[in-house]
Amino acid sequence: MSELNSSELIKKTEQGLKSRVIVCLDVAHGRVVKGVNFKGLQDMGDPVELAIRYQEQGADEIVFLDIKATLEQRANALETVTRVAENLSIPFTVGGGLNTYTDVAQFLNAGADKVALNSAAVKHPDLIDQIAKGFGSQCVVVAVDLNQEKDQQLEGENYQVFINGGNTPTDLDAMQWLAEVEQRGAGEVLLTAMHRDGTGLGFDNELMSKVSQQLGIQVIASGGASKPEHFTETFLAGSDAALAAGMFHRGEYTVGQVKDELLRNGVAVRNEYLKG
Repeated sequence: MSELNSSELIKKTEQGLKSRVIVCLDVAHGRVVKGVNFKGLQDMGDPVELAIRYQEQGADEIVFLDIKATLEQRANALETVTRVAENLSIPFTVGGGLNTYTDVAQFLNAGADKVALNSAAVKHPDLIDQIAKGFGSQCVVVAVDLNQEKDQQLEGENYQVFINGGNTPTDLDAMQWLAEVEQRGAGEVLLTAMHRDGTGLGFDNELMSKVSQQLGIQVIASGGASKPEHFTETFLAGSDAALAAGMFHRGEYTVGQVKDELLRNGVAVRNEYLKG
């Protein structure tokens, strides 16, 4: 990595900011699932059991995304979120199907520490302002799903914003949307590179670096991690946190192994839960 990126990481460490390792639970109909490029979902286990396991391994946060959220599933999701929250002492973010201020209040009351907005933020941007004002910016995570176009160049940008679980493209300018999200009061951005999701090729660090330099809020890298080195690379590129799912669900690596790798490379992490 460049000297600039290394110096920025040192500066962040000196400010007392530690890089966060986050585990994502993509949940469909009450079960954790995982696919490739948002397709071909496979059952990976019970969300409560997995959340407890990752907390014990040293995860800094858990993100619970109901990727098949519907109004009919709302009661089931609230019950699952309550059970997860009762067993966690680390920050817990919930997203999926949160379309109104009332929806957000329900899940925060059920035990979530933060909520993640995606499609609803695009369709109703003022919802970001409302939640930030009502609950504080620290509660608002805006999830932005970007796909890199291979066969065409979008005007002025080659990343396209998608909504509805990665199924619907929009005409939003990616960088302008990210800037607006920050301006409206979001505390963090969960930035998923869809073209890397489930591929194991590592995070899109060119994208993460660009966005981290543009924004003054925390940037969570998502999409493509398959080994501990990928976390080191994205933190050196400027990401504040990094999220993965499949590599942990399949038992290929533990959170502790990722943090060991980060520590060996001079990346400051929280290790109070680390068990070696």
